[in-house]
Amino acid sequence: MACRQLFLLFSLLLLALAGRNFYKILGVTKTASKKEIKKAYRKLAMKFHPDKNPDDDTASDKFKEIGEVYEILADDEKRKAYDRNGEEGVKNMEQGGGHDPFANFFGFGNQQEEQREYKGSDVVVDLFVTLEELYLGNFVTIQRDRPTYEETSGTRQCNCRMEMKTHMTGPGSFQMTQHRVCDQCANLRLITETEELELEIEPGMQDGMTQRFSGKGEPHMEGEPGDLFFKVKTMRHPKFERKGDDLYTNLTISLQEALVGFEMTLPHLDGHGVPVKREKVTWPGALIMKKGEGMPNFEDRNKLGNLYITFDVKFPRGELSSEDKDKIMKNIEPSKCSKSI
Repeated sequence: MACRQLFLLFSLLLLALAGRNFYKILGVTKTASKKEIKKAYRKLAMKFHPDKNPDDDTASDKFKEIGEVYEILADDEKRKAYDRNGEEGVKNMEQGGGHDPFANFFGFGNQQEEQREYKGSDVVVDLFVTLEELYLGNFVTIQRDRPTYEETSGTRQCNCRMEMKTHMTGPGSFQMTQHRVCDQCANLRLITETEELELEIEPGMQDGMTQRFSGKGEPHMEGEPGDLFFKVKTMRHPKFERKGDDLYTNLTISLQEALVGFEMTLPHLDGHGVPVKREKVTWPGALIMKKGEGMPNFEDRNKLGNLYITFDVKFPRGELSSEDKDKIMKNIEPSKCSKSI
């Protein structure tokens, strides 16, 4: 009798620790990114907001539930605790615990292997983009051949795991042992599917930033496929160089423009003209800044970097004639040409 009660207590503990499936509540996979979780939460929060459902009492409860779930899944540490030990693991962490409730239970060690979930490898692909695309933003459609599994004839062992079994060894006593248990699943074969993916190149994205496609990576026979990441790489631009949110460029001017000044328009990445005006002598290597003419900031589109322009002076080639030298000397004050010894 005592054995049966103890076994029942153990079963109830397992059910209690299982708790709710937070990922299912938000409608996302266990490998979902923070961005995907936030997007799903916002969508559900708008749907079940009490102001939109004044006559539905269940909507208020649902709104509260998705808020509690999002608070945990949006926090890295709480999410890890939930993934390991469910709701009970989160409660233990908040109460200052954090231990595995199964550790050393009835003398058995950590049961993590039972809960192991398999996943295919992630795939990272370089996405080469132009500076114009990073300035304005763009949508790109990519066609990709993706390996995946499909069902075929026959069955195979799958979802193999270690399960605890209880054996009566005598009146009032029992023994718990581990056994390998497998399910029977349909056979799978590896095929290649062609799919189209639409990527958004957001204004202000930096080199190394990634866009994730959940479940589009390498497949796994025993679990979920990995994820696909497109990593931004900026192509070399013939005119501009980017450093953070700032742009750098060089302008070549003539010797005459360097001496007497000039006014010109520099075409920008989106085609608008940046006015450049100088009314004084411009030395080779001189640097000016045009505020707010750089790249948009990725986090704040209303914030722009600066444009830095370095001037190169093109000197005339070959020897100057006496007439040319006289013209230059007449246009330059003698005091500016004097040289102290």
